[in-house]
Parts: sequence; C-alpha cells; structure tokens
Amino acid sequence: MKPLWAPWRMKYIAAGNTDGCIFCVKPATDKDRENYIIHRGRLAFVMLNLYPYQGGHMLISPYKHAASLEALNGDEAYELIDLTTQATRALRLAFNPDGYNVGLNIGEAAGAGFGDHVHVHVVPRWRQDTNFMPVLTDTKVISEALDETYERLVKAWNSPEE
Repeated sequence: MKPLWAPWRMKYIAAGNTDGCIFCVKPATDKDRENYIIHRGRLAFVMLNLYPYQGGHMLISPYKHAASLEALNGDEAYELIDLTTQATRALRLAFNPDGYNVGLNIGEAAGAGFGDHVHVHVVPRWRQDTNFMPVLTDTKVISEALDETYERLVKAWNSPEE
C-alpha cells in the first residue's frame, strides 16, 4: 500500500480541537478570515467546512444556539434559508457546479457533529466529481486549499447581481 501524504491538512485537524460549539465560538471573534467566515448576516452566518465533502462545502448557521429548526423564530429561519440561497449563487459564480447537495443533520443521531446547534450544509457537485479514491481507499481528494476557496467565495459573495 502506498501512503497518501497531505501534511498541510494538519493545521486544519488541529484547528478543529476547539472548546465549545464552533457555531458559537467562531462568530464571537473578529477573526473571519482565520475562521473561514465568508459572510455575516443579522441573525445567521456562512463559513467554510474545515472537513469538506467537496471543495466549497459551506455551513450556514444561526448565531442563536438552537438544536432544531422549530427552536428558531421566523426571522431566524428565513435568514438561514436566504443565506443558503445566496451560498448557491456564490458557488455558481466561483465554481460553476452542475448541482448542489443541501441538507441538515439535526441531532447527533442524524450525523451532526454539533448536534445541539442547527446548521445547513451546502456542497457543490459536478457530474464527474466521483473518482476512485473514496471507493478504493476511503479517501477524498479536495483539489483546492481552503484559503484559496475562501478567497474565491468571498469575492463571489460580494460580486454585484447579474
């Protein structure tokens, strides 16, 4: 067996060892670039996933620490969905994917790593994005560093309407 080396990933693995809920801790700082926060809304925000399923994988979360959608008020729920729509627009401008996976894992049993803070996953998809790595080696290949993805998405997010 040949090893697949990706030593640059260690800083992301180590960064994931934070105390507390990332959806509460990260937006409470003024380190948007360091925390890959792409956009801050009034009631919710958008950030890159440090452990993406695919390059450009974004997370949208309310600032309010809420375990479920029904724990959000109407304005919070609306902004969560509105930012999800804006995230697909930014991904289209930055990467032009063929489609998107958009979903929520509500609760730890559903697969949420932070089961007590509701959040939306937006993952860009391409027709040819399936390759042999996940099948043969249980490994995913992300073809762009998070810093580069962050820059592309911030630029796309802030670009004027078409």
